[in-house]
Amino acid sequence: MTSVIDNFFTTLGIFLLILAIAAVFIIVIFNTLVKYRNFVVNAFAQIDVQLHRRHDLIPNLVNTCKAYLDHEHATLKQVTEARNAALSCLEQAKQAPSNGSLIKKLAGAENMLTQALSGLQVTIEDYPELKANETVKNLHEELVSTENKIAFARQAYNDEVMQYNTYKQSFPNNIVAAKFGHKDDASMLELAQSEYRQAPSVQL
Repeated sequence: MTSVIDNFFTTLGIFLLILAIAAVFIIVIFNTLVKYRNFVVNAFAQIDVQLHRRHDLIPNLVNTCKAYLDHEHATLKQVTEARNAALSCLEQAKQAPSNGSLIKKLAGAENMLTQALSGLQVTIEDYPELKANETVKNLHEELVSTENKIAFARQAYNDEVMQYNTYKQSFPNNIVAAKFGHKDDASMLELAQSEYRQAPSVQL
């Protein structure tokens, strides 16, 4: 009888030890998932700063151009609407930077804004007085600087997304991720290159 009881407690002890090891294993994986997701959120915060800077510069550029572009209202309106749409998507994405669908929506809106800005840049080239305007030149330089910062911030964000997704998709991490709120992959932010990242041409 004593032997049976000893065997029972030995088996129970082994079982509880296995449960404890499994629990510790799950906790480690979960905490690492949280850490990597927080890295994604932090990296997106840097993108948020630069995109807001871009969005803040655009109204100044549009207002400066209005005085010269009497017949280009459609171009200016397109830039303004694209900017407002991108800003709205940014505010949504900021609430959940690891939400892939929101990041893709933001990328689409920012790429539409880039196209609109490129169209405005082409228009500015057709107006020598506007192109030579000191305010436009300064805004152009600030936009170039901001676009470059966005590119660096985007690369850092995408690196964190890759690390998070790779860890989350690995076995057995994927099982823990699916059970504890890390089911969906984060999405990389793919942005088209803006014309404002290129230096303006100077003819001598």
